[in-house]
Amino acid sequence: MKCELVDPDGLVKQLKILKSFNVDGVMVDCWWGVVEAHAPQEYNWNGYKRLFQIVRELKLKLQSLWLNVPTFGPGNPEKTYQRILPKEGSNVGDDVCIPLPHWVAEIGRSNPDIFFTDRAGRRDPECLSWGVDKERVYFDCMRSFRVEFDEFFEDGVISMIVVGLGPCGELRYPCNPVKHGWRYPGIGEFQCYDQYMLKSLRKAAEIRGHSFWARGPENTGSYNSRPHETGFFCDGGDYDGYYGRFFLSWYSQVLVEHGDRVLSLANLAFEGTRVAAKLSGFHWWYKTASHAAELTAGFYNSSNRDGYATIMAMLKRHCAALCFTYSERSMIDHHMDFSESLADPEGLAWQVLNAAWDACIPVASENSFPCHDREGFSYLLEKAKPIGDPDGRHFSAFTYLRLSALLMERQNLIEFERFVKKMHGEAVLEYTCKGNDIRMTDPFSSLRR
Repeated sequence: MKCELVDPDGLVKQLKILKSFNVDGVMVDCWWGVVEAHAPQEYNWNGYKRLFQIVRELKLKLQSLWLNVPTFGPGNPEKTYQRILPKEGSNVGDDVCIPLPHWVAEIGRSNPDIFFTDRAGRRDPECLSWGVDKERVYFDCMRSFRVEFDEFFEDGVISMIVVGLGPCGELRYPCNPVKHGWRYPGIGEFQCYDQYMLKSLRKAAEIRGHSFWARGPENTGSYNSRPHETGFFCDGGDYDGYYGRFFLSWYSQVLVEHGDRVLSLANLAFEGTRVAAKLSGFHWWYKTASHAAELTAGFYNSSNRDGYATIMAMLKRHCAALCFTYSERSMIDHHMDFSESLADPEGLAWQVLNAAWDACIPVASENSFPCHDREGFSYLLEKAKPIGDPDGRHFSAFTYLRLSALLMERQNLIEFERFVKKMHGEAVLEYTCKGNDIRMTDPFSSLRR
């Protein structure tokens, strides 16, 4: 919280090990609540500057850098599935809580409508409502970063900026906050009840000629409802009626417009460096007609509508890459019942990735849970570089989560090094165990002969 490195010597040792494995680079989170904590336009980049110097000295890249501009506060940007955990702001193997800057919290006390708000009037102090999107504070923060680290941009050390666009760094609404009682696989709730969002809804309804539509739907259940328990999301429900289509179109359009505004500023601040946006997969209830979890998150992706094409078109306009969090098999080990929630992570991923590739957008990815075993690594490899894709499509980059003491354990390092080599297309000796015997084979030996 004081923007200083913790245990820099230990970090250097770990990074040297990664460098010896030919890891290309690292990703690091830059937190608005740390660098501009005390007063507007008073920035402290000291800890980040020291970290970047270390990375450059080791000849690593900052291939994906989160710049968490003021769209969200506490928590970790990789906590894609923090919602199944008991403690807010935590991810598997992680315990992070970085609040919004103190001066922003002070403004929120006098004007709580700057925060996202649900139908019951509960505020989310992690996120600034997109109704106050046009504040200059976005650009000021990004521009300060660009000026402060000019030498790292010029040297090519910083190769990509992944701009934070919402809670957990993702382009979405904060529809399922644990602190308000949400638990997987609840459908979540719409977050459009602050005065600024309601003003936008009223304007949209008036333009449409139906002023009485200037309200949020009332039969959507609660955070932990199932689609069939609600009048809005059930099969044949109001989500597919005239008003439902209007509301969902408005709600999703506000999401896209938010991403459009922030990425416009990002391209202006980081001219010459590729920017990227992060999207996570709301795969539960994907096999239902309404796709309720996606709808509350802002993705109007019901069974009769493609909710991702407009997002990809927006990213294309900004020459932005997509970072998509892939839901790997290890989720099953974390007690996520796919059958109960009619989930389809594979189907959702297929839709999102193909929408991006059809728009000629580069796609990067990362794992959503810790992975240290060969089976898990093999699965990630297959998703990153699919052997059977007839068009030869693959991820442009992959970020492994995360650097930790657990990763540094000997057996885990052995598997990780093997994973990195295969990701780079290098030949790797395979070994199989039978009883007390270990058999080594080289799968490429016949090709070399």
